[in-house]
Parts: sequence; C-alpha cells; structure tokens
Amino acid sequence: MDLLQNENVANKVVLITGASSGIGEHIAYEYARRGAILALVARRENRLQIVANKAQELGSPEVIVIRADVSKDEECKHFIDETMNHFGRLDHLVNNAGVSRVDLFEDSTDIASIMDINFWGSVYSTHYAVPHLRKSKGKIVVISSSAAWLCTPRLSFYSASKAAQICFFESLRAEFGPDIGITIVTPGVTESEMTQGQFLPK
Repeated sequence: MDLLQNENVANKVVLITGASSGIGEHIAYEYARRGAILALVARRENRLQIVANKAQELGSPEVIVIRADVSKDEECKHFIDETMNHFGRLDHLVNNAGVSRVDLFEDSTDIASIMDINFWGSVYSTHYAVPHLRKSKGKIVVISSSAAWLCTPRLSFYSASKAAQICFFESLRAEFGPDIGITIVTPGVTESEMTQGQFLPK
C-alpha cells in the first residue's frame, strides 16, 4: 500500500469511512498491521465489528466502530466528533465510502444518491475533520476511481461523482499547501461487494 510506505503510522489515529467491506476493509487491515489506532465508519455496524476485531488481531492498539451514513451532513459531524472525544486527535481521514450503480442513463433511478455518497460524503467528512487535521499536520486519503477519466457506458453518474471528487480535492491540495497532505488514489475495477456481477453484463 504505497500511501503508507514512507510514513510511520504507529499510534496515529486514522478514521476510515466505508470500512465494513471491500477496499475500506483492507485499508483498515493495512493500517492495523502498521500499528495505527482506528475509527471505522460504515452503515453496517455488525460487519464493522467483525473488521474491528480482525484489525486488533493484526496489531491495531485500539479500534472503535461508528455506525453512520456519510451522505448525511449531521452524521459526518457526529463521527468526527466521536473520534475526537474518544482519542483526542485525528491524524488521517480516509474518504473511502462509495457506491456504484450500473445503468443506462435513460433507465437510471435514484440518481442523487450516488453523488450524495461518493462526492458529498467525502466533502462533509473533510469539512469537519480539517480543523483537527491542521493541528496534527495530518493527511486526507481519497479513494476515488479511474472511472473519473476512463468513462464507460452505464457508469455515467458514478464517473461524474468521482471526477467531481478528484477536482474538489485537487483544489483543496492547493488551498491547504503543506498544512494537510492529500493523497488521491484512483484504482481500476476492484473485486468487492460493490462490483460483483455488475461490470461483466452479458
């Protein structure tokens, strides 16, 4: 995991959204192996607890789980506040929570939810985390997607949400300068609950 190779994250406090499965789950395990303290956020609390238990087995000194929906501004404020109240600091925010829907544009329904989670969820989380990250000279990690520039049929809203996310955080990179590091990760198709059976339609 290149984003961690040059940083000692032992005993740093790391908050990961969308940590109950997929990329977020495995990011949690990688941080755990390196001794980070974790706050894991997702909508499925029972699944989060399973990830938390494994993270502690892998070496994380302490893990808390917080059930939240990143598409809701007040819930993002809550999980940042909860993390600060519990640990007293925040060193890394990993904006990983995301959804995908594979539909032709003309067949799409509930289209706002993709932008609400993929884009606004990372904006809300970041908004509340920034004052704490400034104090710790921390880092924001954004799990975006190559779909932001490699646009394909049936993924129009997903691609648009990820393109917006990248533009937003590139702007913040210029605003924050050296105060807060920003790493934007753009993986290709990754096997997970989100993608199973969707990217290979007959």
